[in-house]
Amino acid sequence: MQKAFNEMTLQELVCHEGHECACGRHHACAMKYLKIGPGILNEVPEMLRAAGSSKPFILYDRNTYEAAGRRVLAILDEAGVPYSAWEIPEREGKRIAPAEWELGSCAFHFDPSCDLILGIGSGVINDLCKCLGKTAGLDTAIVGTAPSMDGYASDSGSMEVNGIKVSVYCKAPAAILLDTEILANAPMRMLVAGFGDMIAKYIAICEWRISAMVTGEHYCEGIAGMMRTAVDRIMKAADGIPARDPEAIRYIAEGLVISGIAMAYLGNSRPASGLEHYFSHVWEMMAMERHKPYELHGIQVGIGTVLTLDLYREIRKTTPDRSALEAAVQAFDEREWLEDIRRIFGSCADEITEITENARLNSAEKRRTHFDILEKNWDKVLRIIAEELPDPDEITAAAERIGMLTRPGEIGIGREDTVMAFIGSRNLRNKYLTSTLIWDLGLTDRFARLAGQ
Repeated sequence: MQKAFNEMTLQELVCHEGHECACGRHHACAMKYLKIGPGILNEVPEMLRAAGSSKPFILYDRNTYEAAGRRVLAILDEAGVPYSAWEIPEREGKRIAPAEWELGSCAFHFDPSCDLILGIGSGVINDLCKCLGKTAGLDTAIVGTAPSMDGYASDSGSMEVNGIKVSVYCKAPAAILLDTEILANAPMRMLVAGFGDMIAKYIAICEWRISAMVTGEHYCEGIAGMMRTAVDRIMKAADGIPARDPEAIRYIAEGLVISGIAMAYLGNSRPASGLEHYFSHVWEMMAMERHKPYELHGIQVGIGTVLTLDLYREIRKTTPDRSALEAAVQAFDEREWLEDIRRIFGSCADEITEITENARLNSAEKRRTHFDILEKNWDKVLRIIAEELPDPDEITAAAERIGMLTRPGEIGIGREDTVMAFIGSRNLRNKYLTSTLIWDLGLTDRFARLAGQ
């Protein structure tokens, strides 16, 4: 009898054959090499051999070169492994972004004699490598420098395209090497960002179960269980993060990789992200529109998690009221909604409008259909919330103990931008979120005020 996913080792999870699942699907995240541990950077040549590469094209930035890149190049030189390398430049002093300009820089300097894209870095480098690999038709590999995000093992890259955060679906990396000694020396804010990205999984699984009930979206308990176990381990080890405790760092690294495996198993980001990520996405889009910097993704996601847990406090006290829904349906004004979308998304408003129209996200008929399901199954909704979500005060306390910021104002995001991010979140993609649930109950205005407190 096959073991449950949450009982498998990392090597078992990424086995080439994949796994038949009780949910009725075959899940796989075929990877040729995956190692997490202390002092393993010297195994980069072994990783390249396992990935079938004889000459990698190596990408890094100024910071990741100092963190691990210099040593990786020296190791390859000593081993006699040929390579080409490119340091992705910053633009006008800004940190590099997973965007078209940076991808173009990588593509322009790409050496076509290379047979694999090897990234040295974390989120941005990993995303750029995946997208360049997709364009060049090559496998990718990553040497991680910080446990700050959950995309290492996923089959998608988060990119900024025309000012919109989109998921570009690519192959999962062929090889991942995470030396926990290097990860532990990452800036503390990146360690905290990894924690922020992982506590989001509580919301993600809760929303996934509710969406499966309301929309019929496919749900896999095996994948959900794998994520619960990973985040529970991190919560238990969280207090070791400020001291850079090796076990805490390893649990974060493993949890982030498992999160990527879960996304690859399902073929989308549902097991790993929910409304808390959409707070972050919209804040980033607002910042890009205003040509301003924004905070690390995981830190914003952690704040979005605390905000979303606060919303669930109120949802638990709520009972579906058809009169509230009908009042909201009658009050909906397409012109006012479009003005909000233009105010929130600026130059990207037309694309958001197209997404909304194609998915009928503003449809009164769809709203009523969802309300009928929610009203009939409200006890089940409350049970899912009780089963999946931790006490908000416990999460906030844990976050504050490790130095994680928990409120938008602490990263320079004001009340209005928080309210606008909540309102705009459900239109960003066709994905059933907590904000969609609230919309289907006819309570968006009430909860928007709560989000902005």
